[in-house]
Amino acid sequence: MTSQVSSPAEHADEADGVSATGDAHEALVGGQRHSGTDEPGTAAAAVAKEVRKVDRVIIRFAGDSGDGMQLTGDRFTSETASFGNDLSTLPNFPAEIRAPAGTLPGVSSFQLHFADHDILTPGDAPNVLVAMNPAALKANIGDVPRGGEIIVNTDEFAKRAMAKVGYDASPLEDGSLDAYQVHPVPLTTLTIEALKDFGLSRKEAERSKNMFALGLLSWMYHRPTEGTEAFLRSKFAKKPQIAEANIAAFRAGWNFGETTEDFAVSYEVAPASSAFPTGTYRNISGNLALSYGLVAAGQQADLPLYLGSYPITPASDILHELSKHKNFNVRTFQAEDEIAGIGAALGAAFGGALAVTTTSGPGVALKSETIGLAVSLELPLLIVDIQRGGPSTGLPTKTEQADLLQAMYGRNGEAPVPVVAPRTPADCFDAALDAARIALEYRTPVFLLSDGYLANGSEPWRVPEVDELPDLRVQFATGPNHQLADGTEVFWPYKRDPQTLARPWAVPGTPGLEHRIGGIEKQDGTGNISYDPANHDFMVRTRQAKVDGIVVPDLEVDDPDGATTLVLGWGSTYGPITAAVRRLRAEGVPIAQAHLRHLNPFPANLGDVLGRYAKVVVPEMNLGQLATLIRAKYLVDAISYNQVNGMPFKAEQLATALKEAIDD
Repeated sequence: MTSQVSSPAEHADEADGVSATGDAHEALVGGQRHSGTDEPGTAAAAVAKEVRKVDRVIIRFAGDSGDGMQLTGDRFTSETASFGNDLSTLPNFPAEIRAPAGTLPGVSSFQLHFADHDILTPGDAPNVLVAMNPAALKANIGDVPRGGEIIVNTDEFAKRAMAKVGYDASPLEDGSLDAYQVHPVPLTTLTIEALKDFGLSRKEAERSKNMFALGLLSWMYHRPTEGTEAFLRSKFAKKPQIAEANIAAFRAGWNFGETTEDFAVSYEVAPASSAFPTGTYRNISGNLALSYGLVAAGQQADLPLYLGSYPITPASDILHELSKHKNFNVRTFQAEDEIAGIGAALGAAFGGALAVTTTSGPGVALKSETIGLAVSLELPLLIVDIQRGGPSTGLPTKTEQADLLQAMYGRNGEAPVPVVAPRTPADCFDAALDAARIALEYRTPVFLLSDGYLANGSEPWRVPEVDELPDLRVQFATGPNHQLADGTEVFWPYKRDPQTLARPWAVPGTPGLEHRIGGIEKQDGTGNISYDPANHDFMVRTRQAKVDGIVVPDLEVDDPDGATTLVLGWGSTYGPITAAVRRLRAEGVPIAQAHLRHLNPFPANLGDVLGRYAKVVVPEMNLGQLATLIRAKYLVDAISYNQVNGMPFKAEQLATALKEAIDD
């Protein structure tokens, strides 16, 4: 589901979330004064206010799932990216299409951490909370540190709305918020007043209150404004009145911050000019980066890209994005179910395409038989699993890393599959290229394990030059490759490359390359059906040896102090682990860090790395799946630190746990 602007006539429905993708290089206009009294920064009553310089800020927008919080966060993020800050985001939303209004389960939030230096996580706790109603306040107040700023929409604090979430008295009046800097703002009333000349009903006008809030925060943190106005005009080009109403609300919020006495201070966060290597950057989400990586892989392989998929949160955005790129020889097929999606993809692989299927954990379970067929056929196929909370349908909009063992072993028989995991939203691009390399070179299905945190989160991404991308071109079989004893030249579909053990890839219809396919065991070389016990033993061991022999880079270890404890992670735990390690080192605590991209096969030097440390701690958003693999393969007593609450680790929490493990 794509995001919609919360507007008088077309209100946002955010059930499936919004990826903060942004547009590359939007105009930098922060702080610019405009002409005309309705423009930001030109209100007649403007007064001189203090401007404080800070190095980083964490903002959380929170409201009902229909209040447009994801869109508000998305736009603030896009303007922040165009300004040049480093950033990291955490969208958090209900799974329901429209959760009950005003209830705790219906709260949707978007957290953005931006800074003038390199950052790694969306932040542990918000410096500023924008609460659109009592439910949003109650659901998020526990995360706000003492002294934090809270902007509250007072219009929503009616007795019935407060009672719905368990407030016996107004928290704005009973002293329970005395530890915070509270800014009571009648957002709804102010928005309606700003739009009184548009001839809208009260209900229609109040839907733009999220744009008023965005304007206020844009003033508060000196964000550019013209990009958002251009976005609104483009989004509603066919409905100019709606566009102008949203823009009017946005400008009214900006001017309110400029003129009201309640906001005496605004803040400046300088661009993170020293945090990035030279290049062209854009803001990108994990799912968008992964989509671009798949398109790039198809181009670098000089193959058509085929996606066979069934929509499922949080993977659907990849299907949406790839459907836009027919000009890059991309074909997308939205199947009637998960099984049909992967079946079509495997058929495309047999036909000579770079084939992909996208899903989440429940879909992987349905696809497992066809994944096993792909192992038997030894064809290149990318299985993209955007992990979410389980089991069964579990927590569709929450994150988890609990599909690792399913990816490793979730098929009947011995069916080994390589597993690759990106570590940040931007890294999803490179991981997609890496997974495609393995699939094409070794003729094997490959799992690409992302998760909801990476999929919906965003960060700056340096757009690579084309000559930096790997050459993924492959050679199809074109003629006979084997000579029989009588001298006859024939094609053997399972005659292997001696280096990679990959079988030849023969495009159907090529004269002389006819061969059988199917799930029944094949005879070595000929590919004929075989029930011979010795042949089956040989083929099972050969398929395993092919995966075991995949060349992956050695594991790099960050250990500047000769530590005795190693923290080992995989996937999206990279940001929180790295942030936690930085905190400990700043306190003088020696600790080493390593992060796995390749989970099957493991890097060749992993055993040696593990053997150098007295303690190995493995933080995971599951109950210890990587730790289980490490213990089994390397006989290392890995210390498992786990979390399965649907949210990413917090850096401070992880730093405390690592310190305790070191001191134990």
